[in-house]
Amino acid sequence: MSTYNGPIFDGDTHIYEQPDSWSRYLPKELEKDWSFQWRVGADGEYALYVGQKKVEVSAGYYTADGKVPPPGKLHEWLRAMKDGHGEVEMRVDMTPDMYNASDRLKKMDEFGVEGCFMYCGNMVAAVSYLDEPKAAAGVLHAYNRWMLDEWKFNHSDRIYSAPLISLADIDSAIKEAEFVVKNGARLVLMPMGPNEIGRSPADPYYDRFWSILNEAHVRVVYHVSEAIYLKHHMAVWGELMQQSRMRQSAFVWMHGYSERPVIETISNFIFWNFFERFPNIKLLSAENGAEWVPNMLVKMDKVRGMAKMGLWPSGQLKERPSAIFKRHVGVVAYPEDDIRTLIDQTGSADWIITGSDYPHAEGVPTPADFISEALSTCNVEEQRKIMYQNGKSFIAHS
Repeated sequence: MSTYNGPIFDGDTHIYEQPDSWSRYLPKELEKDWSFQWRVGADGEYALYVGQKKVEVSAGYYTADGKVPPPGKLHEWLRAMKDGHGEVEMRVDMTPDMYNASDRLKKMDEFGVEGCFMYCGNMVAAVSYLDEPKAAAGVLHAYNRWMLDEWKFNHSDRIYSAPLISLADIDSAIKEAEFVVKNGARLVLMPMGPNEIGRSPADPYYDRFWSILNEAHVRVVYHVSEAIYLKHHMAVWGELMQQSRMRQSAFVWMHGYSERPVIETISNFIFWNFFERFPNIKLLSAENGAEWVPNMLVKMDKVRGMAKMGLWPSGQLKERPSAIFKRHVGVVAYPEDDIRTLIDQTGSADWIITGSDYPHAEGVPTPADFISEALSTCNVEEQRKIMYQNGKSFIAHS
């Protein structure tokens, strides 16, 4: 079978923050309780702290001298541990492309990557610790200003960086939306789930915010992270969130971290008839895998009929939820997903986007490796869509 060897559009890439990433623009009044710092805590672990709160998942990721896991080598490390070689050194020095935009462009040229979506680094693990709305808005704005300085929100129509916005404080969210749109943002990163108990993010209460993004054709990314809105539900089961990934229970892995939050979030937008009001907005699921999609589409179509006489907060849907999904939602697949089966089950490859997770260890060593790891049973046209066309079309104004 022939293999696609054209340009790549990478739907999942990251940066590594530098020491002043959070502090450069952080307001003085937030420094005491909301500063970000890597340090050795009382427990002896080197980790990221938000004020005095340790970001548990960060422990063991960096070394104190700034080394990081090598890109795409997590499986190699896990195999070494399984074979009794846990002492294998899996840390390397950061290369400039991991924290510098001009060097990243050179790395993209080396990889054959025409364009990419760029997400934050350790900030994605720390967002759930920003649990005071006004302070969170200040921290996120400071971070977004740093990102604009160092990466731009749209660098040469090749790197599309995603500033972060939370709806926890609506007035702050509106100001942030105006700021990022004014500065060229084409996509934003938001936490999954509701921002307050009893209010959907698709509730018309937030329409002033969404109208800004809709007017600018901004895309919204839901990247895997701690879905902190499930914290109380996990507690009902005697389970804890905000734990080290090495100590996290299988139950939280299954229900508090990946598929459930993204399924609930995306289906909620669809059932609230959100895209009838905001047709220019598209949602992207990044690093949540893709194997949940076929069952979700079948289930959404089924319950639409079951709820025909039920409550529709923003009016009945005019078409099948699965059709709305395919038009407004993109999904970055894992390289270990059975993509051949996903295409056959959904009847389309148009919603699937490749993602290398570069420079993180969990993805593939280079973006092109996604083809051999995940797309060997796909034809060249399907490979072309997933490796290039779908990501490029997702970000384009439609």
